[in-house]
Amino acid sequence: MTTDARPPGTPQLPPPAPQSEPSEASAPTPAPQPPAPEPASRLRSALDLIDPGPVLPNTPIPPRFSAPPPPEIPPLPAAPPKPLLPPEPLSDEPGSLRPVPARRPGRVAAAAVCVVLGVGLIGGAAAGTWLDDDSDGPAARSNYTTARDLWHSVPVDTLFPRTIRGTGAGPGGADREWTRIGVAPDGDCAGALDPLLLKVLEPVGCARMVRATYADATATSVTTVGLVFTQAEPAAMTALAHRFSTEKLGDRPDLMPRTYPVKGGVAAAFGDKQRASWTVRVLTDAPVVVTAVSGFADGRAVTTPQSAEQATADGASGPAAEAGLGHDAQGIADNVERGLRKKAAASPEPAP
Repeated sequence: MTTDARPPGTPQLPPPAPQSEPSEASAPTPAPQPPAPEPASRLRSALDLIDPGPVLPNTPIPPRFSAPPPPEIPPLPAAPPKPLLPPEPLSDEPGSLRPVPARRPGRVAAAAVCVVLGVGLIGGAAAGTWLDDDSDGPAARSNYTTARDLWHSVPVDTLFPRTIRGTGAGPGGADREWTRIGVAPDGDCAGALDPLLLKVLEPVGCARMVRATYADATATSVTTVGLVFTQAEPAAMTALAHRFSTEKLGDRPDLMPRTYPVKGGVAAAFGDKQRASWTVRVLTDAPVVVTAVSGFADGRAVTTPQSAEQATADGASGPAAEAGLGHDAQGIADNVERGLRKKAAASPEPAP
C-alpha cells in the first residue's frame, strides 16, 4: 500500500481503472488537475457567462465598470405650469434689461394723429411742387414747342376748316354754319393788329399770325378769325391771361383785332369801320392768342361795337347783339380753338 503525498485538503481521486500490464514497463501518466474554485467575492454577471479562456497564474483580473444609475424622475407638479411669457426685447446696451412699459392708448392715438398730419403736409407740399413743375416744366415747354410750330407744320384746312358747323351756337341756341371764303398769307403782327393791341401783346412776342375769313349761310355776316403764335413760355402766357381777365381788356373797343377783307366776295367791304363784335383769348396751355371779329356783309358801319361776351349776354340789345354777330365771333373762335388744341395734343414731339 502506497502513501498519498498530496497536501491535505485536496479532494481524493477515484482509484485508477485496472489496466493490463504492458509488455514493457513505462512511466505512469499524471492525472489532470481540476480548476481551482473561484473566490466567493467575485460577482457574477452576464459577462461571466462568456468563457474568458484559461486564466494564467499571477494575471490580474481587470475591474468591471458598471453603468451609472439612471437619473431620478422629478415628481409631477401639483398645479399645471403657467404659460411662458414672451421674451424681453434684447438691448445692445450693457447691463440688466429693463422691462418694457405697457403702451397707453392715449399716446398711441396721439402718435397716429401726428403721422397723419405729417403725411398730409408732405403730400400737400409734393402736390404743390408737381403743380408748379407742370406749369413751366419740361413737359409744358415741349407742348409749347409743338404748338408753336403748327402754323407751318399742318395744312391750312386743319387750322381753318372749309366749313364750320356750330350746333346751338346761334342766338336762342339755333344751329349755325360758316363757310371759309379766304385765307390771308401768314405774316407778322404789325399789319394784322392795331398798334395798341400789338403793344399789349408785346410781353409774349409775336412769332407769326395766320387769318381766315368766313361768311354765314345767309351771306349777311362775315367774320375774320386769327391765330397769333407767340414766342412766350407758359409763365408769360399765364401772366398775360391774368391781365386780360383782371383788367377786362377783352371788352375794350380800342383793342379789337383787324379784319381781313376778301376781294371779289361778300367780305370785300369788310374794313375797320364795319367791325361790330369781337373776342380776344389768351391761351395758357399753348403759346397762341385766338382772335375773331365780325361785321355785316353789306359793308354798313357800326358805331357802337360790342364784345362777344357783351353781345351774347341775356337781354343784350344793339345791332351786334340783335344780328347775332357776337355769336358768330364766339362760335367760330370756339371751333378754331378746339381744333388747335386737338392738333397740338395729337402732333408728335419734335426731334431734339
